Amino acid sequence: MLTFLNLSQLVLYIALLALAGQGVLYVLAGQRRDSNFFYKLLQVVSKPFTLLVRKITPKQVGDHQVPLVTFLLLAVLYAAVTFERADLCVTQGLLGQEGCR
Repeated sequence: MLTFLNLSQLVLYIALLALAGQGVLYVLAGQRRDSNFFYKLLQVVSKPFTLLVRKITPKQVGDHQVPLVTFLLLAVLYAAVTFERADLCVTQGLLGQEGCR
């Protein structure tokens, strides 16, 4: 269970960093962001998550808002996985183990 929580946390962390990087490049690159190699790379990394959120959100949520909604949803999931991981480590007495650091 601890390995699953660690892997889930890692996947969520990578997606969150990709979306945060997209946000920074959105601000810095402006209109030229579509020709920016790193912006496109970060879009590829976060695309599975944004597509999933696009499918579950209502049509009133615009396409330009989906990355922000995705980021917020992933942040909540990341916090939930982190708290669950901490709870597992404390209740099982695994605080000194490699996976609980």
